Amino acid sequence: MQTTIKTAISFSGTGLHSGRPATVTIRPAGAHHGIWFSRSDVDVGDRLIPARWDAVNRSPLCTKLENAAGLQISTVEHLMAALAGCGIHNALVEIDGPEVPILDGSAAPFVRGIMQRGVRVLAAPVRAFEVLKTVTVTDGEASATIAPADTLKIDFVIDFADAAIGHQEKSLVMNNGSFARELCDSRTFCRQADVDAMQANGLALGGHAGENAVVFDGDQVLSPGGLRHADEPVRHKMLDALGDLALAGAPLIGHYTGVRAGHSLTNTLLRALFATPGAVRMVECDAQMASRLPGFGLEWDEIPAVA
Repeated sequence: MQTTIKTAISFSGTGLHSGRPATVTIRPAGAHHGIWFSRSDVDVGDRLIPARWDAVNRSPLCTKLENAAGLQISTVEHLMAALAGCGIHNALVEIDGPEVPILDGSAAPFVRGIMQRGVRVLAAPVRAFEVLKTVTVTDGEASATIAPADTLKIDFVIDFADAAIGHQEKSLVMNNGSFARELCDSRTFCRQADVDAMQANGLALGGHAGENAVVFDGDQVLSPGGLRHADEPVRHKMLDALGDLALAGAPLIGHYTGVRAGHSLTNTLLRALFATPGAVRMVECDAQMASRLPGFGLEWDEIPAVA
């Protein structure tokens, strides 16, 4: 059955790129509502922004949503991953600014907050998008593929010149609490040279090594405390991919493979998937199919203690 959060919960922090303080509140919503954002700091006009692939204003650094009136909300990927990973299908997300707070750079604080409030089952069957044809998009050496499967599976490969990152790859089936156990506490990461370049261009103003990001420089991890996982970077890329795939508008049943892929390429993949005739269909999930969706079977003790 479809779900929502039992009671509202708020999170306050700083936007990673804007450096501006923001508070985001997740509120319960009824069946078939889906996930919508609402800009509470806007007094006039359309304040609602759909959490959907066709509302993405593609950016290489984060996932940015925009409504028909031009109102935007950015850096939604970690929150979207948490909602998907906790099996939340319906929610109204209110925010008093243009960017979701980065918190500790991972999705773990969102996951812990959602699970503290609890999940409410609604009186409507959950519907999902089932992938029927393999679709691939590329951008230079980067590629993203979605193929038929009986559950959501994510494979990811990264390659960085920095020895502290190097070549990493991981594969994970995204049900039975695996997102919370394996991915949700992995933080956003970047190279020191990228931090310098972004901040020189007025970006990453809220980024702080150790507090909300892992910073690498050659063979060194500059963030105090080091890594939460030896392969934390590829785990975070998988976290991002789940959040970006959650913008399908319903749970996705398919096998995603990302090779050096980022937010923009994953959105390009969703656009290609829905533009390809016969590549995807919406299905009403029976109990067996629903048991293979992200978030099913998540238990409190599976959530990492770092949150």
